Amino acid sequence: MMLIQNCRSLIVSLFGGLLLGVGCSPVQQTEIKVEAQPVEARVEGNVLVGPGVLNDTDRFVWGGSVVKGYDGKYHMLYSTWECGDSIPVFTDSWVLHSKIAYAVSDYPDRDFQFQGIVLTGRALDGDSAAWDAQTVHNPHLKMFNGKYYLYYVGSVDPGVQPEGSKGENVNKRNRVQQYQKIGVIEFDNFDDLLAGRFERSDEPLLAPRTRVKPNNIVEPSPEGTKAGPDNIIVVNPAVVQRPSDGKYLLFYKGNVYDPSWRGIHGVAIADSPTGPFKTTDHIVFDIRLEDGRIASAEDPFVWYHPELERFFVVFKDFSGKITQGQPGLALLESVDGLEWTRPEHPFFMKKQVVLTSGDTLKVDRLERPQLLIDEEGNPQVLYSACAIVNVNPRQDGASFNVHIPLKTKR
Repeated sequence: MMLIQNCRSLIVSLFGGLLLGVGCSPVQQTEIKVEAQPVEARVEGNVLVGPGVLNDTDRFVWGGSVVKGYDGKYHMLYSTWECGDSIPVFTDSWVLHSKIAYAVSDYPDRDFQFQGIVLTGRALDGDSAAWDAQTVHNPHLKMFNGKYYLYYVGSVDPGVQPEGSKGENVNKRNRVQQYQKIGVIEFDNFDDLLAGRFERSDEPLLAPRTRVKPNNIVEPSPEGTKAGPDNIIVVNPAVVQRPSDGKYLLFYKGNVYDPSWRGIHGVAIADSPTGPFKTTDHIVFDIRLEDGRIASAEDPFVWYHPELERFFVVFKDFSGKITQGQPGLALLESVDGLEWTRPEHPFFMKKQVVLTSGDTLKVDRLERPQLLIDEEGNPQVLYSACAIVNVNPRQDGASFNVHIPLKTKR
């Protein structure tokens, strides 16, 4: 019998299953094994269809965030926007047209039914100057203290930039992209959300402090400014409450250029889920390449496992340097939520989906990971934006959200 000291770790297999090693000092090592299960779906044209996916023939469907509500139902908020010949291709349309929709199910991993659009850019309501006038995107749904919280990304077009400025040649799509910030909406229930019975803040919850880029940048910071982790944009919010002090940690992505683009992450801290959040200068998820530059990543989902006494993050690794294998979904762990390291096996999931037919489908996109976590801190379902084909040049709505069940074994 092997005895180990402080043997808490989370181990992920290269095939999409993960092992949660549990231990204390001194005890016999035990393991919790969480394996990706087949998805109830089939290939139809360029998309997956079936109970285990959410798609829409009239819209692109992207990242979705799910909670088991106070009513026992499973509630999803997700990014969506119209498709068709009159809409720009995916790589532009998400920036210019994204909205947030609501779906609900009696089950965590299937049969989500569209209920309605719950949030749009405020320009559609006549307020073209609001910080989130143009677009709302990448929802992150949380529950704290009997309330629901919708964290989201919003943006507005700051307008054509002055002649001779670093931003004079930046087009509308890229101006909107460079002006993204994070907001939050607090609401009591999903009937209220559907009916619009909530307040939208006139100010974002979090905004970037620096705007550093060599060229083609809207409203750049003064020359010599050092870029922080919240550089140019703050997007893709992930919020968790830290048990040690009750603080709320808001993780986000910014952009740096050295000279090419890289996704970098920071954290802001508050006493309340609605802020105010104080941004730190600390870089999180700080994994470096051989040349010392940061390994580019995005789309973090962070949770705390009470038995393992660890924070974990799953996010998209562009290069394969974080997974130590290939591009896909990577895993890191942390004791305090600030300093993050690789576990023994940092590869969370390959870009593939196993179907109930037994087929394994390789996909072009598997990102925006959001997890349903049970009361013990174990992942139950992975919800991911997905596309079989390269969706960037398409106008036909060839993207969807896939719900991958995860099975836990002791």
